[in-house]
Amino acid sequence: MNNSSKLLLVTGVGPGTGSAIVRYFASHGYRVAMMARNEKRLQELVKMIPGTSAFPCDVTDIDRLTTQLSLIEQDHGSPDVLIHNAVGGAFGSFMDIEPAVLERNFQVNTMALLHLARWLGPAMIERGSGSILATGNTSAYRGKAGFAGFAPTKAAQRILLESMARSLGPEGIHVAYCAIDAVIDLPWTRKRYADKPLEFFCQPRDIAAECYRLVSQPRSAWSFESVIRPYGETW
Repeated sequence: MNNSSKLLLVTGVGPGTGSAIVRYFASHGYRVAMMARNEKRLQELVKMIPGTSAFPCDVTDIDRLTTQLSLIEQDHGSPDVLIHNAVGGAFGSFMDIEPAVLERNFQVNTMALLHLARWLGPAMIERGSGSILATGNTSAYRGKAGFAGFAPTKAAQRILLESMARSLGPEGIHVAYCAIDAVIDLPWTRKRYADKPLEFFCQPRDIAAECYRLVSQPRSAWSFESVIRPYGETW
């Protein structure tokens, strides 16, 4: 399928899922505008992957975010697809975490999504098409004791997306949530879980493929939620 005229904006382009999303969509003809705090990583991807461009940004810095969004529209047009993959996380019980940590994670996971959608939504509505997707995990559905600094923000993110889906669906915009119930295969996770077999990990490229499937769904059969996990995951 040729999507050469379509533009994807993806936040949180790190070495795992974010980079995999960039590679996968670019290989299917998308132009990709990338956001992340690490400018060096973005520039390396620009050199390796045709059709990509770098817009370094901390998504909690709203002034910087709006400046970069303006540049994207100026240089490439309004994105057809938004994938909010930036994530703020922390481990600890509600007694252990600093309240500022929860607030920071809320800014990354939920408020940044709101600002991005409010900026990009009007152009999508005018076109009568577009997709807004966030990557998440099962913390959006359950508050385990050690996830008090993280789970509330992911639950809020999912509920915000659901509200957006109900508003934007009738306008022709597909809004979806891709929850990853797994440990993602990265060098640091392999080291941390060195005793685990391959089937314990979820591969970034497979997550990217699921994101692509969601934004490519026909209008008569849209999914709002997709929960994915490796076959070896206990659930």
